[in-house]
Amino acid sequence: MNAIPQAATITPERPLSTATAPRWSIAEVEALYQLPLMDLLFRAQQVHRENFDANEIQRSTLLSVKTGGCSEDCGYCSQAARYSTATEREALMPLDQVVAAAQAAKDKGASRFCMGAAWRGPKDKDLAKVTEMIRAVKSMGLQTCVTLGMLKDGQAGELKDAGLDYYNHNLDTDASFYGQVITTHKHADRIDTLGQVREAGIKVCSGGIIGMGESRRNRAALIAQLANLDPAPESVPINNLVPIPGTPMANVEPVDSFEFVRTLAAARITMPTSFVRLSAGRQEMSDELQALCFLAGANSIFYGDKLLTTGNPEADRDEALFGKLGLRPI
Repeated sequence: MNAIPQAATITPERPLSTATAPRWSIAEVEALYQLPLMDLLFRAQQVHRENFDANEIQRSTLLSVKTGGCSEDCGYCSQAARYSTATEREALMPLDQVVAAAQAAKDKGASRFCMGAAWRGPKDKDLAKVTEMIRAVKSMGLQTCVTLGMLKDGQAGELKDAGLDYYNHNLDTDASFYGQVITTHKHADRIDTLGQVREAGIKVCSGGIIGMGESRRNRAALIAQLANLDPAPESVPINNLVPIPGTPMANVEPVDSFEFVRTLAAARITMPTSFVRLSAGRQEMSDELQALCFLAGANSIFYGDKLLTTGNPEADRDEALFGKLGLRPI
């Protein structure tokens, strides 16, 4: 087995750099996956406790402010215009509705409010409306996050000026498998947008989707690519594919639950100071599987009954689970 580098011990406030964080090869991440599960979880929990309170969970709420009609061909997505799904095309949501949704999320205990729009990338006239949303939500005392697709030069700066805290742009999968998921843009385009976001001084939220037919090596490569960003994303959503009728991935075989847990643990070990978010697919998970995910180092969830176009556990179920596990919201 390949030698596994020891994760650096650093505080959550200290940014990762090439001087403080190990560079992870695909083989080294694969070696993490190959560990006995109990050894892997023990190591992930050690790293987690070195950098976070193990009994605290950050909660975010995600709202689709513009749904459907996207020109991209992401094989997992119900919002692609070329697929026949139950998702209908909707215009950009009015500001007052966004503010009302943000207030409801805050009242339920969310600390971050994420707004998503189904675009290849925002037009300038649309971006102006989104910056209004960011300013309004920011004024409510919530952290702000948007996911708007690929950005053009200067747009990240406008988002920063509006007070944006996080920009979400998932790598989805590793570069070698990417063309089997999306063909309307390249993996490198995603990296370019993340670079613009980082250069503008906005925190990065970037992760991937597990269970799209990729191999373990593809999963290890995704984790390595994320961990080797300089610095690593502050927030790393790990999604378990929710197969949607009408999309090319409607009938993909689900990934094994323990393999999903291993992916979370690998993310925690390789990105010790990042928030690792247990994201899409949580509605289908038992309480026991979610608890295992938290043990593996997940310390963030999407909170609310919907994630863009897919279901999510209701807040009452999450509150009950938190009570059983003794978890506290941040």
